Amino acid sequence: MDLLHLLSWACIVFTLGMFSTGLVDLKKMQKSKSTDNIQFLPFLTTCANNLGWFYYGMLKRDQTLIVVNLIGAFLQSIYILVYFKYTKQKKNVLFQVLVISTVVTSAGLYFSYLAPGDLVLNQLGLVCSMATVGVYLSPLVDLVAIVQSGNVQRLSFPLTVATFFTSTSWFFYGQQLDDYYVMVPNLPGILTSIIRFYLFWRFAHVSPTYKSMLV
Repeated sequence: MDLLHLLSWACIVFTLGMFSTGLVDLKKMQKSKSTDNIQFLPFLTTCANNLGWFYYGMLKRDQTLIVVNLIGAFLQSIYILVYFKYTKQKKNVLFQVLVISTVVTSAGLYFSYLAPGDLVLNQLGLVCSMATVGVYLSPLVDLVAIVQSGNVQRLSFPLTVATFFTSTSWFFYGQQLDDYYVMVPNLPGILTSIIRFYLFWRFAHVSPTYKSMLV
């Protein structure tokens, strides 16, 4: 098995592992019949991001991108449907879905009218890269609040581990393909994961559970 093939499998396994962490929230919603303390927007933006990368993978004929993001979009769609079922703010959720759907549809129409080739691939790659960077950098506000409070209860250790390995595998996969659109946007994922690991270590005394993980 060559390095590229190995990295391809690593990307698939680690990314699907990261996406499957949403199953914890899904179980919470089903058990409590409520969406309290569960954010909806990450499900929606991740789904849109998956669709963008799926299209990019189709244009590049990259089976790794196609498989990962097709399954990812499917899982996020399930999370969205379950959230909608139990949320009390259905109008707000529908509005967010409408906005993101409009953006994704408009982008899809725009790229479909462009002549196939390097232009559409580069533009789509740039858009997907910027979206991925946004997804990885969005928790920075929460990290600042955690530093101020010294409480890491709101962080998920399994998700942090999954994000670190996912970002790292995609970074090296993109490096092997010489694809900067895949490689560069995963750097913030690696960086924010390292920051989270530091916060778990720094404030482990707050929670015995986290402390046991780090010993």
